[in-house]
Amino acid sequence: MKIQERPGAGNHRSATSAQPAMGERLPTPPRERKPALAALAVLLILVGALGATMLVLRAGDRVEVVQVTSDIQAGESVGNHVTSVLVADDVNINYVKWTQRAALQKLKAKSTIYKGTVVIGDMFASKSSLPTGKASVGLALKEGQYPSTLKAGELVAAYRVGSDSSSSSSDKGTSSGGTSSSNSPLVDSARVDTVSSNDDSTISTGNLSITLLVDQSDVPALTAAAAAGEVSVVLVPGN
Repeated sequence: MKIQERPGAGNHRSATSAQPAMGERLPTPPRERKPALAALAVLLILVGALGATMLVLRAGDRVEVVQVTSDIQAGESVGNHVTSVLVADDVNINYVKWTQRAALQKLKAKSTIYKGTVVIGDMFASKSSLPTGKASVGLALKEGQYPSTLKAGELVAAYRVGSDSSSSSSDKGTSSGGTSSSNSPLVDSARVDTVSSNDDSTISTGNLSITLLVDQSDVPALTAAAAAGEVSVVLVPGN
């Protein structure tokens, strides 16, 4: 008996034998190199690193300057009401350096400077500039007519003492439209501008010379009492 082969059987074996073996990788086209893009990437990395370094250096470029620790009124000196703070250095800002604080204490504020303000040179001048409606009145006080701890910048009330205190206070109360009272102050609230002792190196008299910044309406009564040596000052709340 003759065995007849099925057509296509040989062709199947030939196709199978032509396929690549399992696990073999197909050939890939060669990768195209782009040196220009690689160089650009490296350049961007370097620029970013340089910028970060400059920021760090700028953040560390600081200076020690003066900051006020309490309100400074117009015409006052900063006194000892200052502290030092570090700020970023800026040539366009006229900071008062901490090393210049001794010279600053000899100057007067042009206007009110509030607590926490970083001081710049334009805020001060060599001469006092009185605020509008204010006057500076000098007083010569004897021991017992002022608090022993009195300092520039403090708030005080001024009273008339002596034989004429009752009539003077009554006149002031009547002229201002208020109720006459022998206990009424000549000045309710005045800022101490300067304080200086009259003592010399050998004799202690306890005398004190001060200047007060007062409203112009309070000047006549205060100067009259001051001329008679009959003014006493006391500290008031608000210092």
